[in-house]
Amino acid sequence: MARTHVIGAGMAGLACAVRLAQAGERVTLYDAAPQAGGRCRSLYDTELERTVDNGNHLLLSANPNALAFLRATGAEHRLTAPPGAYFPFVDLATGERWTVRPNDGPLPWWLLVRSRRVRGASALDHLRGAAIAFARDGDTVADRLARPGSAIWERLWKPLAISILNTQPEEADARLLRRVLLDSFARGGRHARPLVAIKSLSDTFVEPALAALETAGAELRLGWRLRELAGDDGGITGLAFAQGHEPVAPRDRVVLAVPAPVARQLIPGLTAPTEVRPIVNAHIRLPHRARLAEGIPFLGLVGGTAEWVFLRDDVASVTVSAATHLAERPAAEIAEILWPDVARALALDPKHQPPMRVIKERRATFAQTPAAVRRRPAAATPVPNLLLAGDWTATGLPATIEGSTASGHTAANLVLGAR
Repeated sequence: MARTHVIGAGMAGLACAVRLAQAGERVTLYDAAPQAGGRCRSLYDTELERTVDNGNHLLLSANPNALAFLRATGAEHRLTAPPGAYFPFVDLATGERWTVRPNDGPLPWWLLVRSRRVRGASALDHLRGAAIAFARDGDTVADRLARPGSAIWERLWKPLAISILNTQPEEADARLLRRVLLDSFARGGRHARPLVAIKSLSDTFVEPALAALETAGAELRLGWRLRELAGDDGGITGLAFAQGHEPVAPRDRVVLAVPAPVARQLIPGLTAPTEVRPIVNAHIRLPHRARLAEGIPFLGLVGGTAEWVFLRDDVASVTVSAATHLAERPAAEIAEILWPDVARALALDPKHQPPMRVIKERRATFAQTPAAVRRRPAAATPVPNLLLAGDWTATGLPATIEGSTASGHTAANLVLGAR
């Protein structure tokens, strides 16, 4: 029976492997790391004495691929969500707080209610965001939405664009943000509910997937770093690992679900994004369990260094996207910069900085600029039995969990279709 070799056990590889294995395909899943999950993983920090996530991730109820993956692994119940599409913010400079709350239906009557809008922005200001729907090739988010000094730009569009695209809005591709907004907020609040892992990323996305793969009879090989793809334009014939050579039979398929820099090394001449952008996360052990209004486990930060703070029990985790300016600094210095933001947001004493773990992802995503988007390759390649998956491939989506799982499902569907 033919086999599919999935190289890379991040979200793209896991989504591909689960779909294939549950469809009856023989699957071997490899990863160079000793654990699965890629950037979507958790770790136990000995100083904090808590399990923390490598980074913070937020899904939307309009993410069909990520939710289909969780249903397939039986883990959909491991997400939590507020009662509706609630997005709380605080302006760290002024102390003002507000919650953006779209109504469930597609008719946006919520814009007529001041308490549901961005503080200081009119209904017309919000409606002007429809300009993103007319984004063309080459347009940046700033080209379509920027109104310097306006409340709606500084307090909604700019922080959303940076956190979704991990790229400054002056250079981020407007069409990627358009796709997210049209799929979610434009369809009504029921499609824009934020979803967060209850316990940890590994508990929600990784461990259930590995259990599902084991149940389906898939083989998992962690610590297997692919060194070379053997073969030619006619097909891949073997996989060279440090542990030895793995033959690829004529009817086998290979799905390369590795980061773009690794894919370019393995496939000379591959057209793919080259620039990357970092993300910096900091996890803080608080002196007591903190709570936010209405029990929502996250808060948007405006006017500071970080964009979001997430709460889980007595740990606060902050995220700085597009953090090129921050990632090169020492961890202790980053902690000193971020703690005042967290203290103001959570009404804590800024003079007493608790233990903090700083995690830098220097290659978190590709730089999601118009030029880079044009370089995203399709899942199918000129090599008949070689497919690509990853958030850097041509999904039409940003480099998020939804983009990763979408790419994995696309590759899996191509394998199954060929069968």
